[in-house]
Amino acid sequence: MKALVCVQPLEIRVEDRPAPVRQEGQVLLRMRRAGICGTDYHIYAGKHPFLQYPRLIGHELAGEVVEAPAGSPLTAGQVVTVNPYIACGTCRACRRGKPNCCARISVLGVHGDGGMCEWLAVPESAVVDATGLSLDQAAMVEFLAIGAHAVRRSALAKGETAVVVGAGPIGVGVALFARIAGAARVVLVDTRAPRLAYAARHFGFDEGVVADGDLSATLSAMTDGEMFDHVFDATGNIHAMRAGLDHVAHGGSYTLVGVCKDDLVFADPEFHKRETTLIASRNALSVDFDHVIASIRSGAIPTDAIRTHRLTLDEAPARMPELIAEADSVLKAIVTI
Repeated sequence: MKALVCVQPLEIRVEDRPAPVRQEGQVLLRMRRAGICGTDYHIYAGKHPFLQYPRLIGHELAGEVVEAPAGSPLTAGQVVTVNPYIACGTCRACRRGKPNCCARISVLGVHGDGGMCEWLAVPESAVVDATGLSLDQAAMVEFLAIGAHAVRRSALAKGETAVVVGAGPIGVGVALFARIAGAARVVLVDTRAPRLAYAARHFGFDEGVVADGDLSATLSAMTDGEMFDHVFDATGNIHAMRAGLDHVAHGGSYTLVGVCKDDLVFADPEFHKRETTLIASRNALSVDFDHVIASIRSGAIPTDAIRTHRLTLDEAPARMPELIAEADSVLKAIVTI
């Protein structure tokens, strides 16, 4: 089968690999779509901290069921997406119903080979029914679930305000689910003005702020000095993450969706005087996948505007550096398999 493999940093190619053989408890899928995300770009650039090369990439997946275990509710031809966070099922986090932060988690396309290939065999528990969604939409479920999970973790309530720092796909997902949760105001912040303009034009987020040296003063002026009930960082940039506390209102929360390798340091007086709730948000849970699928089915998520680029598996090696260079205009690129 064809498979997109990052051999080493800055070297990616389509390889011919053996097709998987379904094992007991697994579902065999014919892969049809795969989204390219920031993780894939970081793998290509050699910036991912948890990865060994070579790696078959891809974890934003959509496919069709080919064969399922006896007695499974899954049927041949059914459109599905994949929960790529393969958990051990036995560690303390798993026993507490938090497999998204399993102590021994294996994420497809990161810790193990992924799904940007023609065939994939995964545990039945990882297969999510996406009936009623297009293949493109099914490939968007995973990254949108990360945003849905972050908003759920924040406990954002109807009528509260939010600022989302980072207007890439994850940040846009957070903003969309903050609005669905009833936020009275959602402000997007990014260093790239074209991203903010796209979010305003296609998603209705008219309050966009370009991050610069006056960002805190700008956000303060927008809120009469009170700042925001909920702040979400979707950048993974240590400087933005450190600055984010300044945007939190007294009694507010700060949710870190992005991750980086550096130490995160706050001024304790600023942290304490707000009685800040600091939240880490990692991956997503089944309930978040269900929420995303229901929101897409209802029309609450404008998926046509989310997909900005399309390419084939064979085109991917040449297009990957181009997509990175065109980051201002790329929200979500989807590979057709």
